[in-house]
Amino acid sequence: MAEQSQDEAPELPEVVSLLPLRNSVLFPGSIIPIDVGRPKSVKLVEEAIAQERPIIGIVTQKEARVEDPTEADIHRVGCAARILKVIKLARDNYSVILQGVMRIRIDEITQNEPFIVARVSELRDVVNARADVEADALVLNIKETAKKLISLVPELPREAAALLDSVNDPGQVADLVVTNLDIEPSEKQDVLESVDVLERLRKVLTLLTRQLEILKVRERINSQVQEEMGHSQREYVLRQQLKAIKGELGEVDDDSGDVEEFQKKIAEAKMPEEAEKVALKQLDRLKQMQPSSAEYTVTRTYLEWLVELPWSRSTEDTIDIKTVRSVLDEDHYDLEKVKKRILEYMAVLKLNASKKGPILCLLGPPGVGKTSLGKSIARAIGRKFVRISLGGVRDEAEIRGHRRTYVGSLPGRIIQGLKKAGTNNPVIMLDEIDKLGHDFRGDPASALLEVLDPEQNHTFSDHYLEVTFDLSRAMFIATANYLDPIPPALKDRLEILELPGYTRQEKLAIARRFLIPKQVGEHGLDDHAVKVAFTEDAVFELIDSYTREAGVRNLERELSAVIRGVAVKVVEDESKTDFTINQAHIPEFLGPQKYLPEMSERTAEPGVATGLAWTPVGGEIMFVEASRMPGKGGLMLTGQLGDVMKESAQAALSYVKSHLELLGIDKATMEGHDIHIHVPAGAIPKDGPSAGVAMLAALTSLLTQTCVRPDVAMTGEITLRGLVLPVGGIKEKMLAAHRAGIKRILLPERNEKDVVDVPEEIRQEMSIVYVRTVQDVLAAALSPESAESAAR
Repeated sequence: MAEQSQDEAPELPEVVSLLPLRNSVLFPGSIIPIDVGRPKSVKLVEEAIAQERPIIGIVTQKEARVEDPTEADIHRVGCAARILKVIKLARDNYSVILQGVMRIRIDEITQNEPFIVARVSELRDVVNARADVEADALVLNIKETAKKLISLVPELPREAAALLDSVNDPGQVADLVVTNLDIEPSEKQDVLESVDVLERLRKVLTLLTRQLEILKVRERINSQVQEEMGHSQREYVLRQQLKAIKGELGEVDDDSGDVEEFQKKIAEAKMPEEAEKVALKQLDRLKQMQPSSAEYTVTRTYLEWLVELPWSRSTEDTIDIKTVRSVLDEDHYDLEKVKKRILEYMAVLKLNASKKGPILCLLGPPGVGKTSLGKSIARAIGRKFVRISLGGVRDEAEIRGHRRTYVGSLPGRIIQGLKKAGTNNPVIMLDEIDKLGHDFRGDPASALLEVLDPEQNHTFSDHYLEVTFDLSRAMFIATANYLDPIPPALKDRLEILELPGYTRQEKLAIARRFLIPKQVGEHGLDDHAVKVAFTEDAVFELIDSYTREAGVRNLERELSAVIRGVAVKVVEDESKTDFTINQAHIPEFLGPQKYLPEMSERTAEPGVATGLAWTPVGGEIMFVEASRMPGKGGLMLTGQLGDVMKESAQAALSYVKSHLELLGIDKATMEGHDIHIHVPAGAIPKDGPSAGVAMLAALTSLLTQTCVRPDVAMTGEITLRGLVLPVGGIKEKMLAAHRAGIKRILLPERNEKDVVDVPEEIRQEMSIVYVRTVQDVLAAALSPESAESAAR
């Protein structure tokens, strides 16, 4: 209860400074503390202290939200106040204790800056001598009612009643009581403006009586609630008491708000009916558990996963085909097949928004941009990107998750990726799907069957969640270096898009458009305005003499090494800011050539033929060497050949032996001799039937002493009847031949359809001979000049 002072009132100055209050009304005789922080108010207090002006005017604002009140924003009636004490709390912030002295009226505002100053006059109480009896009766009623109010408000000290008894002046009684009433400032202001004591007493009694009735009704309502409280309310109170007891015992937990928080999150998640039913059931279980129990943590973690999954959150696709094409072209050169497939999907999605996401598999050698293409697709269509590396994954639980009975169990990588993305329609890249393993813990490839089947993945069930999740809106993109290790059932669910190796011209374009600017920026040369340019010959030198790959990963590595060398020169001589790298500069940065052309030397003698092989890293040229030595007519094979390749060598020798006369080979040449076929390099495993024609050409060249043309490479499977069967990897093999400088290539006749995929520039630079029989191969491969010289 605010204190009341009855000290003798000081003399009121004619002009006083006015301090506006927001939500308070000061009455004569009352002592209240206030905080002063507004700039004008701070200046007023500081000047009052400096000039020893103990009396200021206190007025109440009409609207509390007004930050800088003017004359129109304050009431005309206020209270003169004495500054008892000023405490500086912080810079430009004071705590001031004020004592109300007398009512005042503002007669005229004399200044507004730096604070309001006004000419004021005292408002004296108007006392009607003939109404003394009524005033005394009102005072008694007010005191009695005030004491009842004090008894109902525990916050008010019991000394308040004694303070009330000590005041006898009617006006002061009214001011004391209204000061401590919890009423609106406007009602207090109305009392302050009442100079007629009798009228003031009536207003205060009315306000006091209303306040007492409000407290009585509140007390009655509380009593009724207590009486009508049912089982649930009693349980709540008991739980609150139990919580308090635990607090005293030091067992307080921070999970009291978990239930309410989960209820809110479940409602916001917009789960399917099945998932919501499970979540609510687990929430009911959570309510009954002790937070200190292990089961509580397991259930809480499970609920967190349920409410944080993007059941209904999805990103809006960019359906503008031109924009999608522009982004794809900006990030990747060529790869037209993949870009065409993505544009087709987006076009269909624009016509049918409910279309399920495609399940693509990007097949190609390392370094051709499979993983980065997935990121580019996500950026082009405006979706989140999630990469899941499957290399070396052997446990089925990595895909489907662990059951919650296991300690530390978690959902599988698919569900984890969706939670990380925060949407239910991201682009999910399953990287290195051909590197999946399996052991006693299960087969993750089989677990992927449901994930990658559009007819099933709308009800994908994770072992941890035990509720279905719709994966049909996600776009799955798998990557692989080769198809053979992928199980047939899984392969059947994938739409295979091949990304063959790049040609020299394509590598040149990629280096100039992407790799060189990227490396220059990463090495900080852009920041120092250093220009680095590579001539066409320099890039071709890197491609031909320092890399042997289908992609561009090693090319980027070699470019990085060159640019590091440039960076050293920039640091040594900062005045040089323009560098042009030509072919002659490359050895200076990278040393001698790593790969030298050796075609003519390797095939310049009988018994050597050039074959073409497909490997996981692209096509390669392969030399087949045959040698004859005294023996018993056996066949020796070396070079880490696989079973299929060994059988191809045996078939080639059988055909030669059975067609000696047709091939012009003397029977005596074969008798008493062993044949040794070697395929370098010996440390690299090799397999497949496509080296059959090369082995046959090498054997025939050896036995007829006729050299195979040095500019010819060949591929194809042979039969004992002398037919040449089609093989795979034609584009990769032709790219490898082109890189090695081959000008003529022999292909099975039935592979003519596959040449369409080979870039036009390569087809124009190479002579392609389609062969159907072994005779066609020998006619095109053996050098007639060396045959004539051998005959002479």
